[in-house]
Amino acid sequence: MRLRLIAVLVGVVVLVLAVQDVPLIGHLRTVERDRVVTRLERDAFILGGRAEEALESGTVGSDAVLAGIVERYQAEEQVSVVFLDSVGVAVLGPDFDQGEDFTNRPEIVTALTGRPATGERQSTTLGDRLFYVAVPVLSGDSVVGAVRITTPAAAVDAAVAERVRALLLVLAISLVIAVFAAWVLAWTVTRPVARLTASTARLAGGDLSTRADERDGPPEIRGLARAFNSMAGQIGELVDRQRQFAGTASHQLRTPLTALRVRLESLADGLEGEQAAHAEAAIAETDRLRRMIEGLLILTRVDDTVVPPVAVDLAAKVRERAEYWEPLAAESSVRIDVIGVESAVMVSAVPGAVEQIIDNLVDNALDVSPSGGELRLEVRPVVDGVELHIVDQGPGLGREERSTAFDRFWRGERATAGGSGLGLAIVRQLANAGGGSAELLPADSGGIDAVVRFVRP
Repeated sequence: MRLRLIAVLVGVVVLVLAVQDVPLIGHLRTVERDRVVTRLERDAFILGGRAEEALESGTVGSDAVLAGIVERYQAEEQVSVVFLDSVGVAVLGPDFDQGEDFTNRPEIVTALTGRPATGERQSTTLGDRLFYVAVPVLSGDSVVGAVRITTPAAAVDAAVAERVRALLLVLAISLVIAVFAAWVLAWTVTRPVARLTASTARLAGGDLSTRADERDGPPEIRGLARAFNSMAGQIGELVDRQRQFAGTASHQLRTPLTALRVRLESLADGLEGEQAAHAEAAIAETDRLRRMIEGLLILTRVDDTVVPPVAVDLAAKVRERAEYWEPLAAESSVRIDVIGVESAVMVSAVPGAVEQIIDNLVDNALDVSPSGGELRLEVRPVVDGVELHIVDQGPGLGREERSTAFDRFWRGERATAGGSGLGLAIVRQLANAGGGSAELLPADSGGIDAVVRFVRP
């Protein structure tokens, strides 16, 4: 986010500089070239004024003072100067021969008509582009000669480019300042946003105690942080009330439910036939209701737990619970195979969670396993932790059923009558409490591959 904001801000600055300075560079080129032209025209008129009398009298070629002035000027300005008489013949010029005819130069023809001429042209003599300024020398209303100053066009371009480079340097400095300012602004804006995002993620992950810093960032971010904290507080209060209600209701229901079961058992002793069957069914329903209440109590304790995860030997727990369930599995002619438990495999989990996870998953798997089938318990180390796979050979579940099976009170079409619908919800809640996760995958055998992922301590 910070990089995107910096890119946007720098892009805006670049756009503003481009809109403002690209025309300015073109204007600066024109102004600088005009400045060069004006300076050379001024110098040509000054030199022409100095040579006016000599041109009128025809003694320019013997004027040693004027010749010295021209030589110094040429050396300082890196230009060439030539003086011409009224018919376009060179009479003074360190780089030219006296008597050379210049009437084939268009700028000389223009100057001898009384009009200054400036521009660029390809010089056939030098074989290069030439920048020239030619001005008439007047005596009254008569043109007594002309002065031409020439310089390579590349020298004029270099002088113009020097000024443009100065402007480009200013643009580069402005861009560096803009990048720095954008970085500071982006850091000021995105840092509190990033912290608020992190707080939102912690709240979404179940940490209802998380709060945002209401003193961090601009006023808008601080206002958002206050609204977030208010929302988090209200959510926390609502969840606490729901947990308290579930825990209290479950505790309060235990006693009357136990009493009801005792009365039903007493009643069933004196009944026969269909009435006895109805009483047994009622007792079975009270057992299912009791298991449901116990599941709710477990979920409430998991939700409220503040006990940090501890290191647990998953392999040892799998061996222990497999031995516990083997007699019950044998009654249904189901074989339990344990894989990957030869050595210790340490994982992070809240105390007692691994046992409950294994018991719930094995209990569900035995309910759907066919007689003579196999139930596989496998511990499998992976790159980012350890996986526990409990694979049955039952009828399996569809994709939609697998995605909703961890919802509280969910019961599949093939669920046993005594199921509470809370077993898988407890599994996922216990796995999440230790930093892990749980999901149901289709098994190659056609049944379910219940996968619980644990993180390493």
